[in-house]
Amino acid sequence: MAEMEYRRLGRSGLKVSVLSFGSWVTFANANQIETAKQAAECLSAAKEAGVNFFDNAEAYSSGESERVMGAAFRELGWKRYEYIVSTKLFWGIHDVPNMKNTLNRKYLSQAIDDSLERFGLDFVDLVFCHRPDPKTPIEETVWAMSDMITQGKALYWGTSEWSADEIRAAYDIADRHHLHKPLMEQPQYNILWRDRVEKEYRRLYSDIGLGTTIWSPLSSGLLTGKYLNGVPEGSRATLPGYEWLRGMLTDEGRNKKVADLKVIADELGISLTQLSLAWCAKNPNVSTVITGASSADQVRENMTALDAMPLLTKEIMDRIDLISLF
Repeated sequence: MAEMEYRRLGRSGLKVSVLSFGSWVTFANANQIETAKQAAECLSAAKEAGVNFFDNAEAYSSGESERVMGAAFRELGWKRYEYIVSTKLFWGIHDVPNMKNTLNRKYLSQAIDDSLERFGLDFVDLVFCHRPDPKTPIEETVWAMSDMITQGKALYWGTSEWSADEIRAAYDIADRHHLHKPLMEQPQYNILWRDRVEKEYRRLYSDIGLGTTIWSPLSSGLLTGKYLNGVPEGSRATLPGYEWLRGMLTDEGRNKKVADLKVIADELGISLTQLSLAWCAKNPNVSTVITGASSADQVRENMTALDAMPLLTKEIMDRIDLISLF
């Protein structure tokens, strides 16, 4: 397998593996990864391939995903300098005022402490505002996130699914008050979902040095091709709480594009998964592609996307554009 590539996260000096590993959907979920031992097997397989960034969030399995990942780190005995770990804050896990669907100072200051306790860590490397909060002044959020960095509870902060205008507003506030600036954004990005990363954020890469840790590179499994003949039993769309995915995964137009992409993958002698992950990684404004898996074997399969990257020539990328954009 090809060697892992490491890219700077935006304008920071932090280097992240171009393929990373995230716990969304899989960790602390029935029929997925329930125990620290299972999680450790996946983390170990990822690290063996060169992965150094592991993504998580407070809202994943109501905090249990952080507990499982933290226990796996301890089981593996990794040194803290060997890996980068993130969490994301917004949704909350306590159904009381000020502790859910907010980015106010009270919530943020308590939520990061609770996340660290669940992880069993002194700090996370990256912390994201998981969604924008139109009901809290951006200035309040920026001060709270900057304080989090100053206190050593996180090293860098950023956003997830914020608009370009919201990111720029947060950056300008931080710049004006000499605070720690938002460094990275975690948007959805894949062959079938491109506009935000490629168009809306275009100026932010050069203007403020925005880094990206993109999620759903396989469009919730659609770009693996496994939904071409309907929804298979045990797939993500059959999991409790993920019924909303079924319509997207069975959409006739999208699956026609997936079928056309499979023709290209077959010509290249690679899987649709390899093609789709490699395509995301070919974008120089993507700092890292967050992959997901429910087994160590699946992790290893995802990592073979590194071998596919040299096969995606300009001609192949142009053919993918014709399928994806039209």
